[in-house]
Amino acid sequence: MARIGNSRKPRRLTRRLVQLYLGLVAYGLSMAMMIRSRLGNMPWDVLHQGIARHLGVSIGWVAIGVGALALLAWIPLRQWPGVGTVSNVVVIGLVMDRVLAVLPSPGALPVRVLLLVGGIVLNGIATGAYIGAGLGPGPRDGLMTGLARRTGRSIRLVRTCLEVVVVAAGWLLGGVFGVGTVLYALAIGPLAQLFLPLFAPRTRAAAPAAPVAAAVAGAAPAAVSPAAGS
Repeated sequence: MARIGNSRKPRRLTRRLVQLYLGLVAYGLSMAMMIRSRLGNMPWDVLHQGIARHLGVSIGWVAIGVGALALLAWIPLRQWPGVGTVSNVVVIGLVMDRVLAVLPSPGALPVRVLLLVGGIVLNGIATGAYIGAGLGPGPRDGLMTGLARRTGRSIRLVRTCLEVVVVAAGWLLGGVFGVGTVLYALAIGPLAQLFLPLFAPRTRAAAPAAPVAAAVAGAAPAAVSPAAGS
């Protein structure tokens, strides 16, 4: 029985790694879809796009740079990254740039709306996949949970304040803020809660996903622990 149990561990890790990277690829694709809709970016992408326009570099590389800076902010917060954290920094930005290079920006409003809605739903699926893998939160999610823990404030309040600052700065720099930004902010929490149980195995390995899901949903960790399968 011990041999059978030990043989299952590598298979579980392999499955979680595949799930992680498929989730990150889908996340980058969803970001590109929202950008091409021109109806409003995700909150952090408003900032990424604004910075990219001033530096003359791709939005994907800006996302990687901002993610790396957010990861550095973990040091005073005493947060520890996982393989999923480092992969999040790199993979999403590269995939986003690659998709933007081949995905045209449609002119017809119905097509743009489809891109926007499809991007938001796909992002919810991708969020459930990479969080459910339980291999480490994204750098921005970890920053939110770390700040909430250190300040004693709720995750909802910390996330709201942080994203308001991010969106305002990005908009002032020329990033696209629109109805899609607001719709994403309202929908991503419920979508992540919907899809997370499909990807998080009901084992203790999934327990680390709970605080990250809370950061995405803007809820208290206790409210998402059951969904994380803990």
